[in-house]
Amino acid sequence: MVGTGRGALLLAVAVGAAALTGCSQGGVGTARTPAPLDPAPATGAATPAAPGTPQASPPTPRTLVTDLAVPWAIAFLPGGDALVTERDSARLLRVSPDGRVRRVAVVDGVDPSGEGGLLGVAVSPDFATDHRVFLYVTSAGDNRVVRYRYDGGLSDPVPIVTGIPKGTIHNGGRLAFGPDGYLYASTGETGERGLAQDKGSLGGKILRMTADGRPAPGNPFGTLMWTYGHRNVQGMAWDGHGHMYASEFGQNTYDEINLIEKGRNYGWPEVEGVGGRPGYTDPLLTWSTDEASPSGLAYAAGSLWAGALRGERLWQIPVDASGRAGRPVARFTGEYGRLRAVAAAPDGTLWVSTSNRDGRGSPRRGDDRILVIKPG
Repeated sequence: MVGTGRGALLLAVAVGAAALTGCSQGGVGTARTPAPLDPAPATGAATPAAPGTPQASPPTPRTLVTDLAVPWAIAFLPGGDALVTERDSARLLRVSPDGRVRRVAVVDGVDPSGEGGLLGVAVSPDFATDHRVFLYVTSAGDNRVVRYRYDGGLSDPVPIVTGIPKGTIHNGGRLAFGPDGYLYASTGETGERGLAQDKGSLGGKILRMTADGRPAPGNPFGTLMWTYGHRNVQGMAWDGHGHMYASEFGQNTYDEINLIEKGRNYGWPEVEGVGGRPGYTDPLLTWSTDEASPSGLAYAAGSLWAGALRGERLWQIPVDASGRAGRPVARFTGEYGRLRAVAAAPDGTLWVSTSNRDGRGSPRRGDDRILVIKPG
């Protein structure tokens, strides 16, 4: 949803046919990427090469666990086990790299109506000493971030941020600690479009906070808000150079990957996709909504990896040291259905969850599942 910050010209990506609307495994999709983000080089300087198109397809995914119910988010504990949320059941699960599953808790106070429920999970970067985990919860009256102590079970719940708008749709819900050590939360505008531009609302934003829910030092407006003008962000990731990226649902035309920078306005509802308008920041790339509906996002092996719900594929997007994106490639199109969570594991693999039991998919035997992928 965005406007000018990084270049108004888009380059259409097409392979073979002029109007490619779908992708097979390993195919290059119709995503569009802006012109290079770097300023023009000084006289005599070499122009930086844009990221290329990934060639090698990842090996066939391995099914780690089956028979889950809308696994929404994945976060790793020290040692390699993961905490996995189930949106509708409100179960928090512990899943080991060898596929063992144990129920940690059924989280109290969760309202699983519509697109809400038990959503994001994040593990403290100081978990070895503080044993803290954080959950994004849709309650009866709001969305909220709740801090817990985890010692094999959940205890000592403390709501650290309350009053995030809730709705039948667009609840956001992703939680992640950034390389700066602060907790980031993505929120949706709940279908109330004006909330995204309202700096007094927590809806349609990316928030940045301390472990106590206070505005993190350096926040641009002195509040929890880090960026605004978002419709419904459900993926956040950082590359090895510290660039932050977010995946965002469009409305009818363009879904997005955005390069997230402090204090910027990403345009919704004034702009969907690239608008080239002053005051709004253009997306790094866009897709048609039938190809994406991007949810989870992770960085591994030089690329961003975005799970597509409606698009039923895993998008691989190479990025370079400056944060520019190369041509996206669709992986595993239609093979596993709707893909929701994408998380980089400590061993370098990607864990990807399906979302075929969310009321919009076609469940298959064994759904929902977590897949393990070795990124190429």
